[in-house]
Amino acid sequence: MNLTQQTPTASPLFAPARLGGLELPSRLVMAPLTRNRAGADGVPGDLMVTHYAQRASAGLIIAEGTTPNAVGQSYPHIPGIHTPAQVAGWRRVTGAVHAAGGRMFLQLQHAGRIGHPDTSGHVPLAPSAVPLPEPLHTPSGFQDAVVPRAMTERDIRATIADFATAARNAVAAGFAGVEVHSANGHLLHQFLSQNTNLRTDGWGGSVEGRTRFTVEVVRAVAEAVGRERVGVRISPAADVNGVVEGDTHEIYPALLKALADIDPVYVHQVHADPDGPLFPEIRRAWAGTLIANPVLAREEVAADGGLRRAERLLTEGADLVSLGRGFIANPDFAERLRTGAPLNELRPEFLMYVHGAEGYNDYPALERAAALR
Repeated sequence: MNLTQQTPTASPLFAPARLGGLELPSRLVMAPLTRNRAGADGVPGDLMVTHYAQRASAGLIIAEGTTPNAVGQSYPHIPGIHTPAQVAGWRRVTGAVHAAGGRMFLQLQHAGRIGHPDTSGHVPLAPSAVPLPEPLHTPSGFQDAVVPRAMTERDIRATIADFATAARNAVAAGFAGVEVHSANGHLLHQFLSQNTNLRTDGWGGSVEGRTRFTVEVVRAVAEAVGRERVGVRISPAADVNGVVEGDTHEIYPALLKALADIDPVYVHQVHADPDGPLFPEIRRAWAGTLIANPVLAREEVAADGGLRRAERLLTEGADLVSLGRGFIANPDFAERLRTGAPLNELRPEFLMYVHGAEGYNDYPALERAAALR
């Protein structure tokens, strides 16, 4: 077991915070992490109950991207929140986390064109008929992407309604709130981006047209469960999954201005870099709670789990900071950062596309790690 020793810290990351109606014991958020550990039917099972309960010491857990409807599924073994069995499975997860003293939001994530009929049983939907430019994982392995069906007005309205229903289901399952995923090349981000949204109607073209879908989804979700239960994730300038926004510095100020009228409880920026132009720009444009998620090199994760980057983001204006890989390898990541305890080494071969406990629930907590040395 490879362990890296740190030094004890009195970090601002462990100052308490308030998020809507939640009292958070720290500003450390567990980022949503796709791990492909749900059942084939999208139902969270024992593996996920154990995994999230192990990590309940986070200030807040944002649970992994979860599909609001069947056509929105990206990869095999991704959880959903649109069937009674999925809601019941998530209720077991939140019950275990609450029993361990934790707090949870659920990320609602529609894949858009990042889907395949062999996975979901449906031709994927997208703003325009522009396929993903790379193969994607399916039940029979990696396959070329199919051309998605351009969404009709009826499809758009139905999808917005599905997000609202999924948010109600999440609250019924015991989540404190939901995070609307408008990032990383998934459906809402596809609407924002010029190379994936070729529409000439009211859902495309101008900045206002391309931001409209995200705004209307967030509005519907806020009306369904209350704005203090709703966050929004964005990834300005990220070219993940082949999206190219084209006008990043115009679209995000406009998006955040429109979202301010709805007043969701937070905005969550991915790839937040205090030395680049976008993070200060987003901070200036968003007066509410901002969660920042830094880009971390592998050696930074190994060295301190991202602690220094997190502290820098708090100094530069973030209210909370989300970290991911440190939580993967350390069920008690918060305590390790707080006390300067050594960190487990991440095993990247078990991150995605595998379905068992190995590399998921078998990372040792501090007591067991000490015994293994």
